[in-house]
Amino acid sequence: PKGVINDWRKFKLESEDRDSLSLSKKEILRQMSSPHRSFSKDDKDTRQRFCRKMSMQEYELIHDEQEDESCLQKYRKRCMQDMHQRLSFGPKYGYVCELQNGEQFLEAIEKERKTTTVIVHIYEDGIKGCDALNNSLTCLAAEYSTVKFCKIKASNTGAGDRFSNEVLPTLLVYKGGELLSNFISISEQFNEEFFAVDVESFLNEYGLLPERELPALGNGNGNMDEQDVE
Repeated sequence: PKGVINDWRKFKLESEDRDSLSLSKKEILRQMSSPHRSFSKDDKDTRQRFCRKMSMQEYELIHDEQEDESCLQKYRKRCMQDMHQRLSFGPKYGYVCELQNGEQFLEAIEKERKTTTVIVHIYEDGIKGCDALNNSLTCLAAEYSTVKFCKIKASNTGAGDRFSNEVLPTLLVYKGGELLSNFISISEQFNEEFFAVDVESFLNEYGLLPERELPALGNGNGNMDEQDVE
């Protein structure tokens, strides 16, 4: 696509060492990054000569293996960073929030952004499956930091009669203040021993989790090399 090609040309221009280029190459790169430069009618012959010359040197500049491989890697990283930024708008959490009472429960749902998924685990200590689900949600909260994971004891909700031990653990999923899903006795959906990956697969079956976040870009150690994306 022309837009991608022009973006690549502009990036290459910005990445070139200006001091190491000849004046002719600088001019060619400038023209490459501004492909819609207009010429006067009296400059038709110059334009034709320049276009022929530019196409040859442009090819050499764009397809030089050693220089372009490094530049292309930087360009890819920048594109991935830009895409990651666009997809990762909104608040980040990364942990399971403990709600203390019914008021906090309502606030966690009603005062959140309409685009944010809120997953609430209603539990009680000593109930089978509750501890395993809490541990699983802690792992998922780190993986899906744009999802707001919460937990609250049934006895603290102010509606303990609705959440008897027989329906625990219960998982409620909200978005935009609306209840999307209500899973009572959710541990019955899994084996006696279950883990985060099991809960993740279950939620994904219902389309309740977003796409996994992109991993950190950079070198093999997971650290971003700032010089690579300048």
